[in-house]
Amino acid sequence: MQYLLDTHVLIWWITSDQRLSPKARSLITSRRNTLLWSVASSWELSIKHALGRLLFDEPPEVLIPAELDRNRIETLQITNAHAFKAGQLPAHHRDPFDRMLVAQAQIESLGIISNDSKLGLYDVDMFW
Repeated sequence: MQYLLDTHVLIWWITSDQRLSPKARSLITSRRNTLLWSVASSWELSIKHALGRLLFDEPPEVLIPAELDRNRIETLQITNAHAFKAGQLPAHHRDPFDRMLVAQAQIESLGIISNDSKLGLYDVDMFW
């Protein structure tokens, strides 16, 4: 199956954070699954890093591509269809980055690995 990683999932994965659920760990490590990372998540990380809300040993533009490669995670670009869909979603979640993930998951038929319960209010398959 194909899974889209929520932003916190990759952070928790690469930092070995114990908040990452056993189910999420299993999905990430299974070679049968295709893992995807949204460009929206790179954007979100970059902003949070610039604001000092996320601190890394390396700049996000160095760390994230290296981790995506190391962990066999493919990058999902943002298309106009994704953007229009995100704008049309009900306002269950106010975070524009999370709304983009939902739109991408819906259009691309992806499951989302996330512990964000608000995402579950949308018509997407959530895994945690």
